[in-house]
Amino acid sequence: MAAMAEQDLAERLGGRVGAVLVAAGGSRRMGGVDKVFAPVLGQPLVSCSLDVLEACPMVDEIVLVLSTDNLALGRELVKTGGWRKVRQVCQGGERRRDSVQRGLDALVEVKWVVVHDAARPCVTADMLVRGLEAALETGAAIAAVPVADTIKVVGADGVITATPARSELWAAQTPQVFLRELLVRAHQAGDADATDDSVLVERLGSPVRVFEGSVMNVKVTTPSDLLVAEAFLRAQRATGGR
Repeated sequence: MAAMAEQDLAERLGGRVGAVLVAAGGSRRMGGVDKVFAPVLGQPLVSCSLDVLEACPMVDEIVLVLSTDNLALGRELVKTGGWRKVRQVCQGGERRRDSVQRGLDALVEVKWVVVHDAARPCVTADMLVRGLEAALETGAAIAAVPVADTIKVVGADGVITATPARSELWAAQTPQVFLRELLVRAHQAGDADATDDSVLVERLGSPVRVFEGSVMNVKVTTPSDLLVAEAFLRAQRATGGR
């Protein structure tokens, strides 16, 4: 049944899927440790996302984007790791959007693009499939989770200025899935920086669908996040990676 569902989704997508795995950040809050190659359950953090993208039948090719300092190490890792879908390991840019743009440029003949941050090692194949399903509706979809805490908008003076309705707030994650043509247009539309690619698509006035990510899909930013990610990865693997 799973194979039939995958074949059906592939037919509805109507073209190849490429993935840009972004791993070119500065790791400024990691206490001198480069998180991309920090060990997680005995393997470099970036390997976790590569394993999932490689194993997902929906993904046809991968471009890994690394900082200049990590290019040689990343190319050697891909060479020995056996990820056959990795088309290229390329150098990132000054900003995140520049790194994604270089990854986009390296993809060949794909209709859909999955953009994922290597700093989120707990991505699953199910999440990728949900993202592709959601993107079929609008051409753009992002993983996100409903916000559990009450959020306060606070001014520079430390005084609360607003309390948005929690029911309308979602915390954005990756993977994010786009029609390649739409994402290319969004990147070309202006040079302003953005925290993620969905912001660039939103600026075009194009709708972006949200699909449910996971509270386990944590972003590794500090050394303590590595411990949390390891615990979640153990739990995922104990239940078959779901």
